[in-house]
Parts: sequence; structure tokens; C-alpha cells
Amino acid sequence: MEAFGTSNDISSDARTKEFVRRIEKLKQEMRAIILAHYYTVPEVQDVADIVGDSLALARAAESTEADVIVFAGVYFMGETASILNPDKLVLMPDDHAGCPLADSCPTEEFRAFKRQYPDALVISYINSTAEIKAESDIICTSSNAERIVRQVPEDKRIIFGPDRNLGGYVMRKLNRKMILWQGYCYVHEAFNWEVVKSAVEAHPGAELIAHPECREDLLQHADFIGSTSGLLEYAGRSSSETFIVATEPGILHEMRKRSPQKTFIPAPKDASQPWSTCTQMKQNTLEKLLRCMESRQPQIVVEESLRQAALKSIRRMLEMS
Repeated sequence: MEAFGTSNDISSDARTKEFVRRIEKLKQEMRAIILAHYYTVPEVQDVADIVGDSLALARAAESTEADVIVFAGVYFMGETASILNPDKLVLMPDDHAGCPLADSCPTEEFRAFKRQYPDALVISYINSTAEIKAESDIICTSSNAERIVRQVPEDKRIIFGPDRNLGGYVMRKLNRKMILWQGYCYVHEAFNWEVVKSAVEAHPGAELIAHPECREDLLQHADFIGSTSGLLEYAGRSSSETFIVATEPGILHEMRKRSPQKTFIPAPKDASQPWSTCTQMKQNTLEKLLRCMESRQPQIVVEESLRQAALKSIRRMLEMS
């Protein structure tokens, strides 16, 4: 491997700058806004107008006055932007960047699951397909799941899907039973307390902060549990100087920008892998971002009857948040 500063590095840096220049120019010409999730690669986050978690990005997509929304994330995020903005052009750098959690909840199987509990209110995590959103009463994110469940009368049964770990966390936090779909995020499911414990022991005084999509065995040992935006805010206000972060490591870019004096260590996946990465989020490269803006492809369009059905549950989330 060549050392930093070689001609290859310089040409790569020049290429990145040229991509950014062209993206910025196109953004003005198209009256576009670029939205990026915290889990995307740093260079994509740096060129975005808004970097955020699912709730912040949904709100941004709903309120933007831009003509074009370019969404660097996974497919359900672009789909949600299209549901909220049927008259706008919604582009994604890679429309094959799917979400295995969303894909783990097939529509027909979920309908059959619902039929077992006909009196239940259905709350679905935003990490779901448009079809599942259409089958749901309310959508939630990791930022507002607890707040939304609190607003449901105690005597009302709740189906919660597709993430069993987020659902389980809310159940324990509110001491409330829910009927859980057994899906999970492979990035967060991979964190095992027995492995992460070694990192905690190696950094005395460090705080372990974790996303609620992690397994219960790890969350029991976390100093703080929160959504990506919640983890960012906590790390900024905490007096601790070192944090072990149990979520997708893309968030560390923003953490280090906000608190450069602090140390952020990704929680290890296992002895051979020092972090757990979402490969689908990483499919959003700077070059793909440029190409999608140049070609205005791939476009994300949700069929109108499906869009209308899915919009109701998303609107309820935004109203209840």
C-alpha cells in the first residue's frame, strides 16, 4: 500500500474535488437538495445539504421547496421521500441499495400475521417497504418509537414490526407488551456483549453508547441508548472523553466533526472485524451521486394508490412526533 501523499492519492483527491464541484453546479441548476443518512460514506455526507437520521430526513423531505430530492441512503428512504413528494423528482445514487430488515417482512406474510390479531393497532418501523407502510396504522423511527407508543391507550393491543430489537427495547422501557414481528438489522444484531466487553475493558472510563436496534444482552450494559441523532447529541453533551459506539460506524464521521477533542471507537463485531458495516449504505458513492444527478436516473416513483395508502401512516407519525 502506498503512503498518503503519493501521486495516486493526489489524483484521487483531485477527482473527489472535481466530483464535488460538478455536484454543486448541478445542484444549483436543478434546484436540488441532497439528503444523506449518517451511515453513508464521509465524502457523501460532506456534500449533502442535510445529514440526518430517518426522522430528520423524512421531515426534510416533507418540507423542502427544492424541485429535486437526491437521497443517499437505502431504498425505503427514497421511497418515503417519493411518498411525501409525488410531484417532485426523487433520485437515488443506487436504487439497488436495499435494506435487509425491510426485505425480511414480506407483504403477504405480514398480512397473515395481522389477521391473527384483528383488533391490534399496527406500528411499523420506517425501515419497511411502501407496502408494509400501507398495511400500518402508524410509522415510527428509533427517535420517536417510544413517544408514539406512549400515545396509544394502554388497553389497545399493538403489533410492532419489523425490528424485534427496537420493539423489545420499547416494551422494556415502557413496561408494555407488544406483538413483535421477528425481523432485525444485521448490522446491529451482530453486536455481542461478550465481544464488545473486551473493548469496554480495554478503555477504562469510556462510555458504551448503543442504538436500540442492538440485542438486549448488549443494551443491558450500555451507558446510553438512542437513535443516531440521540447518540450524537449525547456524545456532545457528555463529560466523557471516550465513547465506544455500537451502531453503524458511518456515524463516527459526524461525531468527530462535532466533538473533535473526543475519541470515538466503533464497537467490534468480532475478534476479526473491528466494526459492523451496512454494505448497502456504502453503495452510495460520490461518483454514483454525480452520475444520478447528470442522468436524472434512477428515479424513485411509488404507484399512486400505494402511495396514498402508505402516506396515511407516515402522516400520523409526523403528527404524533
